[in-house]
Amino acid sequence: MTDTTADDDEAFAEETLIQAIENQLEAGEPAATQATLNKLTLVGYERDEILKMMALVLACEIRQMLEEDRAFNTEGYETLLRNLPDLPE
Repeated sequence: MTDTTADDDEAFAEETLIQAIENQLEAGEPAATQATLNKLTLVGYERDEILKMMALVLACEIRQMLEEDRAFNTEGYETLLRNLPDLPE
């Protein structure tokens, strides 16, 4: 795999995750998504930056879900969102 392909895959994954966040905002579910966007906007973050942070949180939850072979943990995901701008490890 070339660096370009890896970069393209990473960009596609990020775009896909950001679209998932946009879908959550549009649907109003979970409510923590909109609350996090509002909070971070109030403290001066740009929307694009907020969406990227939220996408990282979603990626973290998906990775843990796959590693632990469990269902999506909405409560844990919402907690990670509320902790932004502190990113999960």
